[in-house]
Amino acid sequence: MYRQLLILIIALVAYSDSALAQANPATGSKQAQTSPTPAATPIGVQQPNLKKEEDCACEAQPLPEVLAIVNGVEITSRDISSQLNQSVSQLQQQVVEARKRELDLQINSKLLEAEARKRKVSTIKLLEDEVVAKVKDPTDAEVQAFYEQNKARIRAELKDVRSDILVYLRNQREREEAQKLAERLRAAADVKVLVQNITPPKTPQERARVLATVNNEPITSEDIEDSLRPLIYSVQEQVYNLRQREIDLRINDVLLEQEAQKRKITTTALLDAEASSKTRKVTEADARAFYEENKERIGVEYPLVKDHVMQILQERETRNAQTDFAQQLRRTASIQTFLQKPEQPLYSIATDDQPSLGSQSAPVTIIEFTDLQCPSCAATHPLVEKLVKEHDGKVRLVVRDFPLEQHADAYKAAEAAEAAREQGKYWEYVPMLLKNQSKLDVASLKGYASQLALDRQKFDAALDSGKFADKVQRDIRDGLRLGVNGTPTFFVNGRKVSVPTFEALKATVETALKEVAKK
Repeated sequence: MYRQLLILIIALVAYSDSALAQANPATGSKQAQTSPTPAATPIGVQQPNLKKEEDCACEAQPLPEVLAIVNGVEITSRDISSQLNQSVSQLQQQVVEARKRELDLQINSKLLEAEARKRKVSTIKLLEDEVVAKVKDPTDAEVQAFYEQNKARIRAELKDVRSDILVYLRNQREREEAQKLAERLRAAADVKVLVQNITPPKTPQERARVLATVNNEPITSEDIEDSLRPLIYSVQEQVYNLRQREIDLRINDVLLEQEAQKRKITTTALLDAEASSKTRKVTEADARAFYEENKERIGVEYPLVKDHVMQILQERETRNAQTDFAQQLRRTASIQTFLQKPEQPLYSIATDDQPSLGSQSAPVTIIEFTDLQCPSCAATHPLVEKLVKEHDGKVRLVVRDFPLEQHADAYKAAEAAEAAREQGKYWEYVPMLLKNQSKLDVASLKGYASQLALDRQKFDAALDSGKFADKVQRDIRDGLRLGVNGTPTFFVNGRKVSVPTFEALKATVETALKEVAKK
């Protein structure tokens, strides 16, 4: 519940239908938001769905005219499949739409925080009183009615999707109540929207432009752009991957054409000779094994899909053989590519009043967003502590909380860890929680405090009163604005580690230490 409330704090009424229906009963399961299906397209052609290129302002750098050179042959934007442009445009349109919504989002967030301060309660308590408490759970009749109306799309038995429908309907009602709350807060506040059409700033001076005021507190263009940075980078990265894939395909085509010309045969004959003839023949045992691994998703009996499964697997084997041959040609070719990968944004992340390990003056700072009920966090925690100790004085670890929605006890566990830190025992208390992730109920949290000989009266009072709930809430809010969507998530000197593994973290830290040494 806490996680859901936090999302309401950030978005309140600025939800889009796609973002709201993450538990869409029409599919019978939770759905992650997905990007447009990648398709091909000329790189560098004007985006047709955007009014102007600057409406997005999310190109990392200008595209080079020449994208690659293969054995002296240039590949330009004109050589790339024309369909890619549409997918790039769809991705970049996400930024355009987000920029339109962001001002309302920030206005509502400020109003909510101001109202919470006025009532001397946390924003979570405010939302519990004004949103959650006013929403009634859907009745069995309402669930049944929804199911009957959407049965054709759901394509599953009611018993299998009942819980999803309950969550979906309750979320709808909470959004409606949240919208009413936002409207009440706006009506009672002094809100002035000074700019209706939000466009990205073109100069540093324009970043200071005031777009709106909430009780005389300004919201600037810089506030909007800073909030969009994780989304912009995500779009840049996806666009880069689409373009690079198309370039790689074109490189393979050029190499195949050159090799076919050298042998004085067609590319089809070349592929037949070098790839198709070397493709492994798929057996019925392969098809049966694939079916058993994917039985639940396939949903029909094996005899009905055997031929289709064998066809799919055979096509995959052919593609693999062709890829292997293309890689063989690449090893002896002269290839240069000029598409630049976007660089991770540099974030300024608060470290004040947070659990930290290592020297305050260390040149490398790791910031970890963690969930105390997350198995990956439990596995990584001792390794990260060891990394800090191995680089004594050079690496510092700062921990921030990001309890995930699916972990019912994670939020309260984060509060308990703060209560232990208040008594100077954070780094002793947290390992106990990570080793006992199946027992993080309040009684167990208090029991671990006793094992460390903490002042139970003080600890229990902090935990029962929610003394540190706002602190955990602040961490989640900051994490969401930084694009955190899972745990553990690491930042090294303000840049997000792309792959959330200890190996990737260690490599990033080592690189940062080398850069510091050079300076």
